[in-house]
Amino acid sequence: MILIPSLQRQSRALIKKYVKRKFSASLALQGGEYEMKNPESEEDKVNVTYIDRSGKRIPICGKVGDNAMYLAHRYGIEIEGACEASLACCTCHVYVDEESYDKIPPPTDKEEDMLDMAPLLKPNSRLSCQIILNKDLEGIEMVVPKVTRNFYVDGHVPKPH
Repeated sequence: MILIPSLQRQSRALIKKYVKRKFSASLALQGGEYEMKNPESEEDKVNVTYIDRSGKRIPICGKVGDNAMYLAHRYGIEIEGACEASLACCTCHVYVDEESYDKIPPPTDKEEDMLDMAPLLKPNSRLSCQIILNKDLEGIEMVVPKVTRNFYVDGHVPKPH
């Protein structure tokens, strides 16, 4: 709708006169933005080790509240996450070390459904997008499976979306 400039001024004046509320908004973080920030204190730090498909151990310092999949993306670890943590795929499938596995909340039915599609499923399989770091997970180790649903046979490395 196009308003004549004088009507625009009148409209603004009426809005100011009758609308007494003050509006404020904070910026919402997009998926993965929180994980791009470093821990602010020692209490926030959570040490994590990813083990990639070749067996290389990659130690990373995450923080309380980090999503394990987005944290992996930050450091270039080959975890795809095709659905961007919406529980619509299994491309962020990892194996969690036995000690840490019991410290993670149990998988939801929806996560279980997606895990059923993951190749090379094991009893300690989880979707990394559903692992939110906390102090109890200090030292967690996550192994990236040799195969995931979207990896090409020729070794193509998919990029996070």
